[in-house]
Amino acid sequence: MAGSAWRGGRSAGLYRRARRRIPRGVNSPVRYYGPHPLFVGRAEGPHVWDADGRRYVDLCCGYGAVVLGHARREIVGAAARAAARGPLFCAPTEAEVELSEEISSLYPSAERVRLVNTGGEATMAAVRLARGFTGKDKVIKFDGCYHGAHDSMLAAAGSGSADAAPSSAGVPAGAARDTVVVPFNDMVALEGAVGRCGGDLAGVIMEPVMGNMGVIPPERGFLRAVRRITRAAGVPLVFDETITGFRLSEGGAQKAYGVRPDVTTLGKALGGGFPIAAVCGRADIMESLAPAGPVYQASTFAGNPVSVAAALASVRVIRRRAGRMYPELRRKAAALASAASDAAAAAGLPHAVNAAASMFQVFFADGPVRDAAGARGSDRAAFARMFGALLSGGIYAAPSGSEAAMITAAHGEAELRRAAEAYHPAMREAARGR
Repeated sequence: MAGSAWRGGRSAGLYRRARRRIPRGVNSPVRYYGPHPLFVGRAEGPHVWDADGRRYVDLCCGYGAVVLGHARREIVGAAARAAARGPLFCAPTEAEVELSEEISSLYPSAERVRLVNTGGEATMAAVRLARGFTGKDKVIKFDGCYHGAHDSMLAAAGSGSADAAPSSAGVPAGAARDTVVVPFNDMVALEGAVGRCGGDLAGVIMEPVMGNMGVIPPERGFLRAVRRITRAAGVPLVFDETITGFRLSEGGAQKAYGVRPDVTTLGKALGGGFPIAAVCGRADIMESLAPAGPVYQASTFAGNPVSVAAALASVRVIRRRAGRMYPELRRKAAALASAASDAAAAAGLPHAVNAAASMFQVFFADGPVRDAAGARGSDRAAFARMFGALLSGGIYAAPSGSEAAMITAAHGEAELRRAAEAYHPAMREAARGR
């Protein structure tokens, strides 16, 4: 691998220590890569610094959670003031009412809002809510869409449209038996699956833009077709906007594509870097949640005052800047994606670059990538070589091709120029061994 500035140093030592106490040395599997992950010491604006003090342009951005830039003054200040008043009450607060009102004003589909702690918790609640509201069991998801590490969503497709099997050890077969998996961007497969589920279909859950299999946008008319099919079947449509919420627009993918779901999950960018999420939707569906209804969902840390304060500050900055910020994010991300594509072409690499607003990803593939099968068929070894070379060049990107490259409002022309330049040696490194 060309360059190895990120290897060794304190990160290597910290990783050896971590391996003695933490499984594989990381607290989330996406953070692992060989020979050892980069340990980060701090972050500010568009940059992160490693444990040795080296600075990197950040294209990982908390896997989508950071859209305004790291350690944004308004967000950190609001969180600090809230912490000083007491970090946990386990009682309602005025701030959580204000945050719910802000969310509802930006997401018209969010007639009611239930605050939770993580995107995975939100999607777990959304799936249970769909089943409890309808009294049905089967849920359709799309191959490659990730909805958290809870049992019924850790499901993999069989051949084409099929009842799913568990995709993780420790998940009972019965937990995935009522999950049906169909290919993304395939409305014919979806219609067939809905027909086969018949009267036992509780709902359909999807990432409106796939962000956990690289970046795979919906093809023209696909989301509207999903909306039409679910409405005709009389079942809730759940948009998992854990990634796309507040990243594609202040109103998420549903505003960007003009499709209104029945239930929405939000996370990541909602908190501006602090852990908070929400499940929200139609009033009649949401009122099925306890204590009003029979669907149980609860959490000690739901509506945590520190995270709520951070989220409220984040959402208000986003609202104030949205008109200028999102077009600028799209322009800058498109330019960087184009630079990555040009660098891959110059290195003689077959590739596709998919983009959606401020997120994009490079696939080393022979043709377009429109679903999970296409993403899985891309050259992951070449991606790993590109990632390592980018890191050596001072660019911190997501280590897996199943994630997305992203930018924030804090990324200026200098950072984007540095990243664009780094893609050229990175693509030459990716081409080695092919």
